[in-house]
Amino acid sequence: MSTFSELPISPYTKERLASAGFTTPTPVQDAAIPKAIEGKDILATAQTGTGKTLAFLVPIVEHMLKDNTAGVAALVLLPTRELAMQVADTYDILRGKRLGPAALVVGGLAEGAQLTALRRGARLIGATPGRLEDFLDRKIVQFRGLKILVLDEADRMLDMGFLPSIRRIASVLPRERQTLCFSATLEASVAHLVHDYMRHPVRVSIGSVLKPAENIRMQAFEVAVDQKYALLEGLLAKETGRVLIFTRTRRGAERLAKTLNRDGFAAARIHGDRTQAQRTAALSGFQTGRHSILVATDVAARGIDVAGVTHVINFDLPKFAEDYVHRIGRTGRGGASGIAVSFASSRDALHLKRIERYTGQSIAAHTVPGMEPKYKPRPQPTGARGKPPKRQGHHTSPDSRHGHNQGQRHEGQRHEGHRPDGPRHVRFADTRQGDQRHGDQRWADRPRHAGGNREVNGNRDFSGNRAGNGNGNRAPSPTGQRRQGSSFSLGRGHNAGNKR
Repeated sequence: MSTFSELPISPYTKERLASAGFTTPTPVQDAAIPKAIEGKDILATAQTGTGKTLAFLVPIVEHMLKDNTAGVAALVLLPTRELAMQVADTYDILRGKRLGPAALVVGGLAEGAQLTALRRGARLIGATPGRLEDFLDRKIVQFRGLKILVLDEADRMLDMGFLPSIRRIASVLPRERQTLCFSATLEASVAHLVHDYMRHPVRVSIGSVLKPAENIRMQAFEVAVDQKYALLEGLLAKETGRVLIFTRTRRGAERLAKTLNRDGFAAARIHGDRTQAQRTAALSGFQTGRHSILVATDVAARGIDVAGVTHVINFDLPKFAEDYVHRIGRTGRGGASGIAVSFASSRDALHLKRIERYTGQSIAAHTVPGMEPKYKPRPQPTGARGKPPKRQGHHTSPDSRHGHNQGQRHEGQRHEGHRPDGPRHVRFADTRQGDQRHGDQRWADRPRHAGGNREVNGNRDFSGNRAGNGNGNRAPSPTGQRRQGSSFSLGRGHNAGNKR
């Protein structure tokens, strides 16, 4: 179908959709809405950013317009409060004056406002499983008249450990109900959930959930860790539009946002250590254009639905390859084009290859002169338990320092405190992806330095971190110094950039 006007929905809903600027349904909306209006259970998997929210809200609105029975008619379970708030905002656009507002039952918001909305007879509830389970235990809410249950981002809820809460909630819901399940992936845990709570669901599958949307152009910059910010600053200075930047840690997001603001960029931040009021203000400022840059952690990867995000930048690569797809899915939404950029240091090379294998797509890699990553030489192979391989035909011992024959064994002589003059043997004990501890060194092999200085080769200590920066990250650039004349660009910017 080409437009919403051709869907089997009421003239009131068509008018509300048109007034909000929704004219053409996405493939998942086109496939799911007619079947859901018929009362059938729906199991839908689609790429992130394909419009799954309207795919279940339109059938809910249609049911409420036809059935005015008092009580909660629909329950939407979501993994995060940001998603619940966005579902409530979209519902407010559709309901107009004929339907009442929705109630939020989520953590991190004042409980009083949530209780007030429930007491006023809200017919739609958007909830996170943990807080709703608490309300059920306290007998604050009941679902005797519930008709529709929606599990939105079901795979994410299960990843976050909400399965026991979901089962507890489902046990108190009426058996005769319609269930709509929307998920970015269909893993075994989601399949079990479908088997337990859905009846002959209609399967809707749009595109490959493992691949980014085709309208997102992906590229990577191979860059040294201590040059990441300089590269980011140069890119932002040349580009316009809304830019979403992802870091791996909350501390990294906090530090990066503050540095960007210090250097003249309008940046907000959102991560787990921010209060709900601060997160809401940051998201609102990003939506309204007060902030052109939003720095976030993965807690927001599936909770940010902002129109017009032109660029997603992975300042740090995500821990898991599937999170890469969800991150860059914040751009290129609704058929618009987008650009996804990833920064890859020398220790990220293998992880970037894993992402390419997971998505089945190659990522164009670029380098900027003077910012290339510094690759360390591969260590010599070691024997069992990290020990150097034994030489054939003779023994190596500290005795060789004192003129003894190499093949001669001196019984009873231990030479405490001596060490060989040969190359130091480094034992690499931990090679996990993302761990900054590249190896450890035996205490007896450590070089002696005056004053207790632990630097090796001028810039690294024994833990593998760069000297002069205890957090293992880059040393900050001096305030006011900026690289001039860099020719790199994301490919569609203007000279105005994202400066205030």
